[in-house]
Order: sequence, then C-alpha cells, then structure tokens
Amino acid sequence: MGEPVAARAPEPRAGVRRMKEYHPPVAGRDGLRLDFNENTLACSPRVLEVLQKITAADLTRYPERGTVEAIVADALGVAPVEVLLTNGVDEAIHALCQAFLDRGDAMLLPVPTYSMYEVYSSAAEAQIDAVPAVRGFRFPLDAMLRAIHARTRLIAIANPNSPTGATVARDAIVKVAERAPQAVVLLDEAYYHFFGETVLDLIGKVPNLVVARTFSKAYGMAGLRLGVLVAAEETMQWLRRVISPYSVNQLALACLPAALQDHAYLDWYVAEVKSARAELAQTLTEFGLEHWPSEANFILTRIGSEHRAFVQAMRSHGVLTRDRSADPGCDGLVRITVGTREQMQQAKAAIERSLKEIGWRA
Repeated sequence: MGEPVAARAPEPRAGVRRMKEYHPPVAGRDGLRLDFNENTLACSPRVLEVLQKITAADLTRYPERGTVEAIVADALGVAPVEVLLTNGVDEAIHALCQAFLDRGDAMLLPVPTYSMYEVYSSAAEAQIDAVPAVRGFRFPLDAMLRAIHARTRLIAIANPNSPTGATVARDAIVKVAERAPQAVVLLDEAYYHFFGETVLDLIGKVPNLVVARTFSKAYGMAGLRLGVLVAAEETMQWLRRVISPYSVNQLALACLPAALQDHAYLDWYVAEVKSARAELAQTLTEFGLEHWPSEANFILTRIGSEHRAFVQAMRSHGVLTRDRSADPGCDGLVRITVGTREQMQQAKAAIERSLKEIGWRA
C-alpha cells in the first residue's frame, strides 16, 4: 500500500465556524483570586467531610441526580418536577439554546452581560439581538420591549448582572415575559445570595419564565460544576430531553445536600462579602475611582486607558482582577471580585500601590 494522501481535516458546520470563542484566562492564577467571582475562601466544612467519606466503590457508579433534585426542590420551595441539576449554569444555558433555538431564531440580550449566552446561542445558529444598557448600566426596559419580535425565542437576563452588578426590577421582568409569550425568558440568578431578591415564586405563574442558580459562587463549589434550572413542568420536559442524564458527577451530587444544610456557613460568608463590598466601594471612592452600585460579589470600576497596566500591576502584588474592556460599553473598566473583609484589606493595599505605579490620577 502506498503512503496516505495528505488531506484537510473535516470542516465543522457553519454555525460552529461562526461561533464567538471564549478564552477564560484561567492559567497561572496564583494569588488572591478577585477575577472570576468565585467564593474566595472555601466551601462549607460539611462538604469536605462528605468528600473524605467517598469510597472507590462510589466512583464506579453512574450518577443518579433524581434524589438530590428532590432535596434541592425542597430547599428552593418548588416541585421536584420543576428542578433540573446541571453541570454548572453553562450547561443550563447550553440546554436552553439546544431546546428552544433554531437557525434563524433570535436571542435577545441586554449588554454587557455574561459571555456564554452569546457563545451557546451562536452555536445554535441563532441571531443575537443585543440591546445596550441605559446610562449607568441600568436595565434598558423600553428598548428591550421594542426589540422583541416574532422570531425572538430566548431572552437571557442576569440578575444581578455580570460584569456590572446592576439589577432588574421584578415588574420589568414580568413585562418582558408578557411581551414575548413565544420566548423562554431565562433569569440567571447566579449572584442571588448577595442580592436577596428572586422570581422563583413566579415559576408556573409566568409560563415562559425559567430561573437558573449556581453553587459556584456563594456556596464555593465551582470546581464541582453544579447549577440548577427551575422551570414549569411543561418547559422542563424539553430540557430533560436535550441534556445528558449523567452530566452531573457523583462527587457533586454527594456534596450538594451537605452544602444546602449548612445555613450558618452560607449566611456568614454572604454577610462577610456584603460588608467587604461596602468597604471596597468606599476604598474606590477614596482613590477617586468611578464605580457603579453592585448587588453581586464584585464591583466594576473605571481605570481608563491604563486598564491593562493596572491589572498587571495588581497581579504583581498578588491580587488577580479582570479586565472587562472588551465588553460592550466597558472600555477602560476593570471588575474586582469581593472576598472577605480581611482579603479586601490586602486588595486595598494592592490597589493603592498599583495606581501609583501606573501613574494614575483622579
């Protein structure tokens, strides 16, 4: 037989070629992690106790999430048939796009917002209808209502929003849902615990509403990849059809009940972050840095043309931050995750040194 003829690798479908790529800067994350909005300290000690009891035999079984979904449903005050555990909220977004978006459909987004909405919707070959935030990153309700059309099939609203920390009023969410009965309206409540307001009670009452939560932020289990979708049973049947039955791993399922039971630890961490958030806002004000009100575990601040130099200087002082200049309307802006009050004292010192090093002036 002769040598194989050199050939090009097969091409993916057109929708994949047009996808927007997402490259999280996760490499070399040594230092105080104020860049990804994670829990900056630890998960509940009860979670570690569960992990220590995992046996080799436990790892040989395929995961079964039904029992744990019932526990989550009880914790959230909804019916088990309305709950679907996912491999992080990213899988939840992907499942919604797979279930409800077709080529030529449209996804409506207020921007700036979480990047993965656009990534997964573009993979489904959907049109992206982006509506810029109102001055001060406020939710653009009137423009959102005007942007809804017959092909709008999915609307994603993060509340609080990332990277801004801004929130959306309950009546505005209902107005959007009512204006677009043909569309699924996703309320991404990843940062709910730092805000305290939810629309979970509207599940079933507003038939096209879906709520997502994560266990990566306040619960401190980002490495276990756990999210949850809550939707009316009529909607959930389609989501269960498109999602892998084994996408949530055995370790995550084993740990989740323990995390949910430890109310004291969760309440302590959330209170700590809220206090530290107020202190960080005061620090930024003292340094003359413009910033915006946030109900999440981060604050967005304006550094200006030296944003890259600032992020690098902070890294050199052992504190990681996130440059958000590539987001719509965010040129020169940097997002700083909020940790504990002690950690934010370290961050304050790094901010002061970094601003001096880059020659920043208010």
